[in-house]
Amino acid sequence: MIIDTTKMSSRGQVVIPLDMRKGINEGDKLIIIRKDDEIILKKSIPETALWSEKSLAKTWLNKEEDEAWKDL
Repeated sequence: MIIDTTKMSSRGQVVIPLDMRKGINEGDKLIIIRKDDEIILKKSIPETALWSEKSLAKTWLNKEEDEAWKDL
C-alpha cells in the first residue's frame, strides 16, 4: 500500500502523485466515491460494463470496508 498527500487547487483540481499513477493513463475515467470525510478514487472499468450507483454503494459502503480503512 502506498500513502501520499496532495492538495486541491482553487479550481477543484487534484494532482495524483507520480508514484500513484502507475496503470492510469491520460483520458482514463476514474470513479470517485465519497462517504462522510472519506474519498475513494478508483480506476473505472471498461465502458461496456456499466455499474450503477446502487451496486457501487453495496461494494464500497459496508462494515468490512470501513474496518479496512479506519486506521489510514
